[in-house]
Amino acid sequence: MRSLSQIQANIKSGELTVSEIVNYYLDNIRKSRHLNAFIEVFGSEALKKAKIIDQKIHKGKLAGLVIAIKDTICYQNHKVSAASKILENYVSPYSATAVERLLSEDAIIIGRTNCDEFAMGSSGEKSAFGKTLNPLDNTKVPGGSSSGSAAAVAADCCLAALGSDTGGSVRQPASFCGLVGLKPTYGMVSRWGLIAYASSFDQIGILTKNIEDNARILEIIAGPDKKDTTLKPDVLQSFNNLSQDSKPFKIAVLKETMLYPALDNHIRKNMKRVIHFLKNSAIQVNEISFPWLDYIVPTFHVLAPAEAMSNLARYDGVNFGYRSSDRKNSDDLITKSRTEGFGKEVKQRILTGTYILHKHNERLYKKALKIRQFIKIETDRIFDTYDFIISPTTPDVAFKFKERDKNPESMFLEDIYLMHANLTGNPAISLPIGKHPSNLPFGIQVMAKKFDEKNLFAFSNYLMNKM
Repeated sequence: MRSLSQIQANIKSGELTVSEIVNYYLDNIRKSRHLNAFIEVFGSEALKKAKIIDQKIHKGKLAGLVIAIKDTICYQNHKVSAASKILENYVSPYSATAVERLLSEDAIIIGRTNCDEFAMGSSGEKSAFGKTLNPLDNTKVPGGSSSGSAAAVAADCCLAALGSDTGGSVRQPASFCGLVGLKPTYGMVSRWGLIAYASSFDQIGILTKNIEDNARILEIIAGPDKKDTTLKPDVLQSFNNLSQDSKPFKIAVLKETMLYPALDNHIRKNMKRVIHFLKNSAIQVNEISFPWLDYIVPTFHVLAPAEAMSNLARYDGVNFGYRSSDRKNSDDLITKSRTEGFGKEVKQRILTGTYILHKHNERLYKKALKIRQFIKIETDRIFDTYDFIISPTTPDVAFKFKERDKNPESMFLEDIYLMHANLTGNPAISLPIGKHPSNLPFGIQVMAKKFDEKNLFAFSNYLMNKM
């Protein structure tokens, strides 16, 4: 399948029906079962909805869009488990705001995708339902935590997918799978119905094969929502025009991102090629210093586990979710339900958060909050002068399964370029503009001013069309 606009043109001309589109993707899903991209496929339901849409005279703005949703996003009367045993059979009584808005414009949700448990991971290996494979090389990870969403789009099992991005969880798998991956501004898309990991970082993001589809989906799911008070009330935008603004853009490159020792040499050379191209295109590009790069990952891994510890306290085996059968009293019920229900990665982050908040509150947690605020201020200063910050999306390409198990720090540092936008709340997008000698893709990240997604899309479209 091509872009949504091309699909809709074919529907309008009678060359294609929505039912045929759904059948096409269901066939691809069957052929791609080995990838383990989906936890559940809504096949018969999707076909029923397709027939209804085919019979409608006035179709919604997203008619023809077949989309998957990460298993951290609620869909009414459907299971949602965050890829965890502790929520394995939980059925959501309501839909996320983003899901409601997709359905209202005739998008069809084809299934829920696999992910790292509670969105905690960077490889797609931490799911209670087994790992997800990279469609481009089944021996490699697809990235995480939105592993299934990225794999599903890359394997042509759907036109687009929603993921969630807490510390790069949409953009990193986009880079590993050769896709466009957007993390919108914090406060652009409602978090209502998104299972929380770290509430001040979490944001629903979008994975597509092109800029236009990404922009069209964001236009529908963005905007005010009374159920989420962190949303800015006037964020509604139109992204119909993806042409570059008449004013020349000014680009910043953070020197430290290029000097990072673990950055793959081929990715570094490709970044220099992009910078050279932009300069030759009369676009101002300046290298500036940002000496706080090394503080980004530690700051995130103090604050996020603390928030996770608080958010995941509700899963206690009492009200809903997994309940241990081997229990003697209420305390035993909670302890054993959480011990048996959570996976290793989630337990580690809960314990880390507990340690940070109860043992070193003043020394660690509050200090991390101050550093986060400082990074926000310094980033805003950059955007007082520049329109965008560009960097590699990841230091390397997709790696082999279990390759990082013996060195957890190397897994955390996988997101060193990505967590910046989560700490500050800025929008950021990963663009697939490079191929490694290993024949695996990698991306370039573009970060923009808050709520400036329109220019972010315009510049990204320009870059992808020219490079």
